[in-house]
Amino acid sequence: MAKILVVDDTENNRILITRQLQRRGYQVLTANDAFAGLALAKTKEPDLILMDIGLPGMDGYDATRQLKGNSGTRTIPVIALTAHALPSDQDASVAAGCDDYEIKPIDFPRLCKKIDGLLASTHLAP
Repeated sequence: MAKILVVDDTENNRILITRQLQRRGYQVLTANDAFAGLALAKTKEPDLILMDIGLPGMDGYDATRQLKGNSGTRTIPVIALTAHALPSDQDASVAAGCDDYEIKPIDFPRLCKKIDGLLASTHLAP
């Protein structure tokens, strides 16, 4: 069973995403800020991370840069989650090291295809 870390500062988002992913057979870890997300990524070794970009304290861009700059977490795929839908926002996510990008409100069938694709590339499925 693939393990997904959801990093989002909005409790309702974490709950909704967790429920959707668990229904699809994923194990889910959650963090409410980038600092907790980074700590969980290092200790729990998730197979994929859903990273909210608009986090307080440290945004998702900086958290992703830290993940991708660390030898222990650099290979974990990261999907950016954001309400910002401009092409420049997607470009910024890719520049920070995100492997994909999803706009809020989340289209769960589309997000799950992205998750499945990234996990398949690392030979992990739900």
